[in-house]
Amino acid sequence: MAAGRNDNGLNRRKAARQRAYKRGHLSEYLAALYLFVKGYRILAIRYRTKIGEIDLIARKGDLVIFVEVKARRGESEAIDAVGYTTQNRIRAASALWLSKRKHVATLSQRYDIIAVLPGRLPRHFPDAF
Repeated sequence: MAAGRNDNGLNRRKAARQRAYKRGHLSEYLAALYLFVKGYRILAIRYRTKIGEIDLIARKGDLVIFVEVKARRGESEAIDAVGYTTQNRIRAASALWLSKRKHVATLSQRYDIIAVLPGRLPRHFPDAF
């Protein structure tokens, strides 16, 4: 009987992880659409390397932005969720991305956060870190 309860707990956690994964992907697409409407050209969504992942890479004029997208209940929760380790991972992954694209490596770069909040438009925090 204890095993049955444990299996239900595992199933609930697995289902919660799957919902969070789907919510994260949807949030990234909403953030990309939001940036597109603001005049940015989306260069990559979920750019993955061995170093880590960058949620969005976009360009506007001579600026390339590397964006971390966070779906949270509040703005401060989203910003606080991008800690020092995450920032370093994104910087390292962005350096790798730029090293493979010499034509954009000379452009200005910026690191932004987009908070996707329930029932509201995404909130863009330019130059967040």
